[in-house]
Amino acid sequence: MARSFITDKPTLGQKIRGGFSKFFHIFDNKLTIMIVPHSQGKVMNLQTNVFAMFLGIVIIAGILISFIFFNKNAINSNAEISRLFSENRETMASLDELRDENNNLLQTAKRFQSSLSQSLSLLGIDQQTNLENSTMQNGDLSSLFSSEDLAMGSVRETADIRKLTSYLENAVQPIEQIGKLLETQNSLFADIPSIWPVRSPQLHISMPFGPNIHPITGQWYVHKGIDMSTWRSGDPIRVPANGQVVTRAYDAGYGNNLIIKHKHGIYTRYAHMNTFRVVPGQFVSQGDIIGTIGNTGVTTGPHLHYEVHIGSDVVDPMKYLNIK
Repeated sequence: MARSFITDKPTLGQKIRGGFSKFFHIFDNKLTIMIVPHSQGKVMNLQTNVFAMFLGIVIIAGILISFIFFNKNAINSNAEISRLFSENRETMASLDELRDENNNLLQTAKRFQSSLSQSLSLLGIDQQTNLENSTMQNGDLSSLFSSEDLAMGSVRETADIRKLTSYLENAVQPIEQIGKLLETQNSLFADIPSIWPVRSPQLHISMPFGPNIHPITGQWYVHKGIDMSTWRSGDPIRVPANGQVVTRAYDAGYGNNLIIKHKHGIYTRYAHMNTFRVVPGQFVSQGDIIGTIGNTGVTTGPHLHYEVHIGSDVVDPMKYLNIK
């Protein structure tokens, strides 16, 4: 008669429970730590288990890692604080320099405003409108704000910048008025002989207006114009004011010469010319070329003899050449 043997195999759950049981059994193993002093002292025995020792090692390791981490952060923080202190010192130094420059700029603006006021007075420009605008801009409300800013420590530079802005704003309209006045004057300057008839780096006055010794006779006489020389013939002669050519002729003394009529009863004469570029009756504008320097008539060399007449009087041309 045969016997049958039935073997019971453990299930998966039983295997897992058995594995956990063995694992925790390892942690439950008892340990004895002996501390033996080098001297004849008493030996100390410490009893614990694997779990407690493992937990203690983990805690100690965590404390060491935390200490290293926070120590590193502290070092970085100190470095950042040092950097910020350094930047703050540089910023303060820059701020001091900015304050000095701002103060210099404000002083310059004050001098500019004073000079502008004097110039406006000389030109006869009314400043009342500008003063009223300045009063409106710097009225009670703006003064209140400025006082509050200063009381809060703001920054005196802010108030200085406001003053500078006010100076510049007040200067805009007067300068525009000066520009319009000069634009008006330019039309006047174009109608009087206010530019040099000859332009050249070599230009020089070979004989001024008034009493002179005649270069040929050697006698004192009144020279009725000024002689301009470039030491050569052919350089262009420009009309010094708007006008109309009234005479183009040859004279034994003046040689080739022109007379041009301008406004306000002014006439100009150009003598000893080499060539003409205009004809009688022609209208010319200030700066137009009317001929070239020559050596015709009674001369000792190439030059332009230039005269200015007002009515029947002969005047020094230099007074008009320097008027601008």
